[in-house]
Order: sequence, then C-alpha cells, then structure tokens
Amino acid sequence: MHPLAPRQKTPAANCEACKENRHRPAECPCIRAGRWCHGFHAATTSLERIDAWWGTHPRFGVGVSCGPADLVVIDVDAHAAQVPDRSRLLPGIPIGPKVDLAGLATGFHTLALLAALRGTPSPAEDEGTLRIRTPSGGLHIWYRNPHPGTRYRSSTGSSPRTALAWQVDVRSDNGYIVAPATRTTAGRYTRVGKARTPASLPQWLADELTRTGHVPGAQEPPQAPSGAPGASGVSVAARVSRRRAPAAANRILEPLLAEVTACAATPEGASFTEKLNRAAYAAGGLVHGGHLAEAEVRDLLEAAARQARPHQERRNLAVIDSALSAGAQRPFHPRGRS
Repeated sequence: MHPLAPRQKTPAANCEACKENRHRPAECPCIRAGRWCHGFHAATTSLERIDAWWGTHPRFGVGVSCGPADLVVIDVDAHAAQVPDRSRLLPGIPIGPKVDLAGLATGFHTLALLAALRGTPSPAEDEGTLRIRTPSGGLHIWYRNPHPGTRYRSSTGSSPRTALAWQVDVRSDNGYIVAPATRTTAGRYTRVGKARTPASLPQWLADELTRTGHVPGAQEPPQAPSGAPGASGVSVAARVSRRRAPAAANRILEPLLAEVTACAATPEGASFTEKLNRAAYAAGGLVHGGHLAEAEVRDLLEAAARQARPHQERRNLAVIDSALSAGAQRPFHPRGRS
C-alpha cells in the first residue's frame, strides 16, 4: 500500500527535500526512513508503517503497487472517445469488415469481443474475482499472478506498441491501482459482486498478455537476414554504424532520460512534458540515424515517463509517439554528421 493525495487518485506529494533534490527512488532516504516519497515506489506491507501514515494523515487515499503484490489488474475504461480504426481495436487480431461493430464504444465492448473470439466470458463478468467499479463508470478487474516468475508490463489501451485492447489498460509491474473504498472528488471506488479477493489470472488471459508483448522478452522481433533491411527499414550500413557508435548515442540520450525520471520528485512545475518531448525527439533522431534500436528506446522512454508520472500514461505515450515521429524526420549522428 502507498498513500494517495486526499480525494485524488494520484500519489501523495513528495517531501520538500525530494522536490528540490533530484534522485532515483531507489536512492531516496525518505523511503529508507519509512516515509512515502515517490509514489508506488514507497509501497509497504508493514502494518506499523501503514498505521503511522494513515494515523497521521487519515484523509489519504489508498494505492496498491501491483507488481510487488503479484497483481495483474485489468482496467476497463468507459470514457467517451472516438472509436479508432478496427485494426487498432484488438492489437494483432484482424477484424474483418463482416464483423458488425455497431454500438462499440468502450473498453467493455472490446474486452468482450476479445473474450468472445477466445470462446470465454468477458473478465468484466467474472464473479469469481475482485472487481471494483470506478467513479467514471469503468471497472478494475483484479487477478493474482499465479506464476510470479513471469512478470507483466503495465500498459494503456491506446498504446500503439503494447496494448491488450482499446480502452483496456493493464496494471502490473511499474503500475498501481486505487484500492476499493477509496473516495476521490469524482466519487467512490466500490466493490462489485461478492468476491473480496483476486482470483488466479486465467490462462487464456495470460496467453493474450504474452501475445500482446506484456511479458518482457517473451516475444523478441525476428532478426532480418544479414544484408537485408530490417522491419524498420534500417540498412546494413546503418546497422554497422549502430554497432560502432552506441556509446556516443547513449551519452546523448542518458542525461535526457535522467531529466525525465528526476521529475518524479516534483509532481508539478518540473517541465515534465517538455523534458519528455526533448528526450523522445533526440531518440527519434538517433534511431533513424541508425545508432539505437527503436524498440529498446521506446521501452526506456516509457519507463522513464511512467516513473515520473505514472498516473498519466495516455498522455505520456502521446508525447513519446509525437516526438519520436518528429525526431525521425531529422536523423543525426553523435559526432555531428547528418
């Protein structure tokens, strides 16, 4: 558990020292001293610490860090949004024109469609596991990871790279979820049905998470034959350049990523979007100059953004996608050649 700001679904603010002095959560003296800086990184199961935190600040909400708790939470959104092209509704699954999508409008529909294609009821109807209705009309479906050795990425349903379904987010490693009974300005997080504990993650859903890239290392992209362009169109010459210059490229990117992650110490007023945009733009230029792999760079950018602003993943991904695309129009090389 870790504290959320009163009446909000975002983590409680860092202390003044952590706002002013940038550092990694793992190096934070507050966490070692039993305080709550850096959001879900400070999560604890210590009853003594929990009593101290909420005894002093009873208006705090409750967040649960999913990864350390071995949780995989399916976060179904019901937001009003423009429905994307059918090719983006279920990543990796083509939906032919004969499939009638009339009335499809939310994550409840895409999750039900995915489940129907796999011949199983939708997890949203799973009465055997803990389900929490959100103030916005969405649903958090809690599952226990039965195989802790297998780790799952967190993701958003709008991600062009790692997503389970449109308007269906995944909360696991490097993610947190609002605990039931927490109340925000938007309303209360309320349990649905009789189940009070998370059931084991269904195997079909675990298979889908693996298929959609939520298990790190489980789906490595195929390597292009020697002498042929890769999937991203990188030539042999570019790959040779990449092997010669990764250290120089990393020297450019690493401090930019450090600026992004340092924003975790300052919830507001840290120019986070500007810093993330700058890092992603530089990364786009380095990738398309042939010096770094796009998949690895995107992972680094998403991880840095998630660490600094874990509550706004959609916005983070939009910034990253836009800046990577813009940077790709201006390939550059660490030594100034273009």
